[in-house]
Amino acid sequence: MELCVALDLPSMEENLALIDKIKEYPIWLKVGLRSYIRDGKPFLDAIKTINPDFKIFLDLKLYDIPNTMADAAESIMGLGVDMFNVHASAGPKAMREVMKRLEPYEKRPLVLAVTALTSFEDNEFTHIYEKDIAAKADQFAQDAHNAGLDGVVCSAYESNSIKSLTASNFITLTPGIRPFGEDAGDQQRVATIATAHEEKVDFIVVGRPIYKAPDPASVVERILQIL
Repeated sequence: MELCVALDLPSMEENLALIDKIKEYPIWLKVGLRSYIRDGKPFLDAIKTINPDFKIFLDLKLYDIPNTMADAAESIMGLGVDMFNVHASAGPKAMREVMKRLEPYEKRPLVLAVTALTSFEDNEFTHIYEKDIAAKADQFAQDAHNAGLDGVVCSAYESNSIKSLTASNFITLTPGIRPFGEDAGDQQRVATIATAHEEKVDFIVVGRPIYKAPDPASVVERILQIL
């Protein structure tokens, strides 16, 4: 299991200060929609300046018509990131188009599909997708696997089922991890590291419990010790 730290602070300067405090650790860094829209490629370059060994997950959740998603995926190839994601609800055709567009590249980032956002409660999700979270996450994961993607973004509670329906090496990345029982905040389906282990999760994303801590490095160290 690998740790991915969410860079969700209000400014690039604050994010870079956080990164500097944890630069010695073998971790991934998640750059989300807010940070990327605000700070763009210069932020990605600055991360690599602090530590060129950092792995970057660009969390933009691409969702558009198939050709536009494929165009965007090809543009991401020039950013030097190690993983990015799309929305599975864009459909199998869109996911296949993305992977087809990346075929000519010798080395490409990992590509994951978002199943159900961890902010959803089951009633709200069912209202939109007309299936409960567990059933729809399984379906989305199978679509992503059949389209040739590397894995999915899901909650820890869907990971084991998804792997059983796809493949043991099909990646599951789970946000909403509260490693030491912290407040759930705006997330609904939060989980502990122990649950993530039981569910065979490959990547855990941790944000607030790290960047709101007085000593973020010590929290990162504690997490890595139990992964």
